[in-house]
Amino acid sequence: MRKNSTISEQVRCEVAFHDVDLAQVVWHGHYLRYLENARWALMRLLDFDLPRMMDSGYLWPIVDLHVKYIRAASYGDWLTVRASLIEWQPRMVINYLVCDERGGRVARAQTTQVAVRADNKELQLVMPACFTDRVGAYIGRLPGHGGVAS
Repeated sequence: MRKNSTISEQVRCEVAFHDVDLAQVVWHGHYLRYLENARWALMRLLDFDLPRMMDSGYLWPIVDLHVKYIRAASYGDWLTVRASLIEWQPRMVINYLVCDERGGRVARAQTTQVAVRADNKELQLVMPACFTDRVGAYIGRLPGHGGVAS
């Protein structure tokens, strides 16, 4: 879960009153919403947002999730959540890092997604080109890649 990637995006969020429990810290389940917001920011960066995902002819279920809680966040804290695409073949693996406004680590996480054909629910053993082509195009735009995807 500690690996980063040049294919990353981050979001900032304020811990809202409705996110904390009776102990006045973020209830553990709400961190998943923070991760999801960062994941969608990453997908938008790759030009593979929800409409494109839905039009692709595939379903994209999360099949694995790991979260390591390091310290609790509290009401009013500002968090930065970074999502890094670390693997896109044969599955999509995203690492997350949640930090407070001072850069202190709050949580680490990882999700794994697979592609499933929408018409027959068949699991794909490789990621379809509708996704990997977008990753390649993004890599090709990175400095030092000369416009060629690697």
